[in-house]
Amino acid sequence: MLVSNGMFAGIHKGMSIAAKAMILAFVLFTVLNVDFANGIYSDVKSWIQTTLNWYYVTVVSVVLFFSIWVAFSRYGNIKLGADDEKPEFGFFTWFSMLFSCAIGVGILFWSIAEPIYHFQGNPFIEMAGIAAGTPEAAQVALRITLFHWGLHGWAIYIIVGLMIAYFACRRGLPMTIRSALYPILGDKIYGPAGHAVDLLAIFSTLFGTATALGLGVSQMNAGLNYLFGIEVSKTTQILLIAGITVIATLSTMSGLQRGIRLLSVWNIRLSLILIGFFVIAGPTVYLLGLVPTSIGDYLWNMIPMGFWTDPDPKGQWQGWWTIFYWGWWLSWGPLVGLFIARISRGRTIREFLLSALIIPPLGGFLWIIAFGGTALNIELYGAGGIVDAVNNNMTMALYHTIEAIGVEALTWPMALLATLMIVTWFVTSADSGTLVICTILSMGAKEPPLSLRAVWGVLLGAVAAVLLLAGGLKALQSATIAAALPFSAVLLLMCVALVKGFRDERDGVFYGKDDLANPEALKTAAEAAAVEAKA
Repeated sequence: MLVSNGMFAGIHKGMSIAAKAMILAFVLFTVLNVDFANGIYSDVKSWIQTTLNWYYVTVVSVVLFFSIWVAFSRYGNIKLGADDEKPEFGFFTWFSMLFSCAIGVGILFWSIAEPIYHFQGNPFIEMAGIAAGTPEAAQVALRITLFHWGLHGWAIYIIVGLMIAYFACRRGLPMTIRSALYPILGDKIYGPAGHAVDLLAIFSTLFGTATALGLGVSQMNAGLNYLFGIEVSKTTQILLIAGITVIATLSTMSGLQRGIRLLSVWNIRLSLILIGFFVIAGPTVYLLGLVPTSIGDYLWNMIPMGFWTDPDPKGQWQGWWTIFYWGWWLSWGPLVGLFIARISRGRTIREFLLSALIIPPLGGFLWIIAFGGTALNIELYGAGGIVDAVNNNMTMALYHTIEAIGVEALTWPMALLATLMIVTWFVTSADSGTLVICTILSMGAKEPPLSLRAVWGVLLGAVAAVLLLAGGLKALQSATIAAALPFSAVLLLMCVALVKGFRDERDGVFYGKDDLANPEALKTAAEAAAVEAKA
């Protein structure tokens, strides 16, 4: 399976060649005729959003309830590793890495833009007879935003992470997506079926990260223009991609314990400073009141919103927003899930699920309420202008909001901090994506070869740059969302496989020589190996 020497040393040669060929084929197909490719990808995405909205709504809700069931089931005390194993990372470091990989710059970008969009109109205020642009509409806008960044989406990441961690850390299988299907496929996971699942994961990881990086540099460029007057241009954005690629590649090569861990911890520290600025310098009392009101409103409406499908066949809002979000969460499931699995060894299933389903979403809620609540307050009771900023140039919404808070001495420093955070969040997403791809190609190696990390780090940045120059980023974003459809089917199979894996552990079914779930079988295997070695 893994090559022991040569240029493919420590790598699955067939998977490596197939992954590069797949990436080259999709990039060439996209850039040689961007309009044609965009038409195909967009048609597929539109068909999914309008025809399969009921399916995505059902899958994501099932995954959420399945996660809660597993957390409170009798299997919750199972350790992700040996029974006496301790967590590799402390809680704050673990949370920082999880949040940095899972959320990244998206929440910085959308925590203002999304509630402002919903504030101007959405089906829920129409059904409730609420006028757009009112305080009641602002509350619904925050509810919808929390819903899209809440438990439903996080459940996808967390359950994928749990499955990989259980089969890799507990049952001794490779730390790749394919291992989660072992109870159903058995040793066939090492054949074409397993290769296909992992190649789908690599596709989602590379193109999802590359498109996010390529599209996100526009906000970085906007920040540099606001701060220093640097021209908004493709040349500037290519240079930004190059800089981020170098930093992310070096971070990945330095290892999980150094680069990725340190960057993630500093991401959270810097975020707390910026959130503190919004809360203290902004409408403090208003925001403090929004915390219990908005979170309570979300929890009360979470289940009916989670099962709602638009009855209007011509309605596009749900496809543009909720189904797009579910597709994006699903498409990033392999990336974030495998990364979470890599950092979660030593925790019990219940501790893992409840911590990850409560703490990160709560952190995201506080962020959205601080940023989005401030913007809504300015629009409702202040000078306004945030709606126009979002509608005219979404990349500037964050800076207009910081400026509108009105603390002149801190406006420039906070804008600089926000721009720095955009860079660091993107670096952590890029280095996490590179590490995940390399882990898959090295069949779950804890420390993939340095040369592999360097090659794929550079390749990720190159793909983003090429697509940016060719104008194909949005086309590949549509393709990445479309890739969520087959992965959603794989995810449902993985849920079935996880339950079977639990039952196999209960019944003493042994998976391999490193299976920690069956210490007696492990001891027997070790003794047999010792006898064979002496013979």
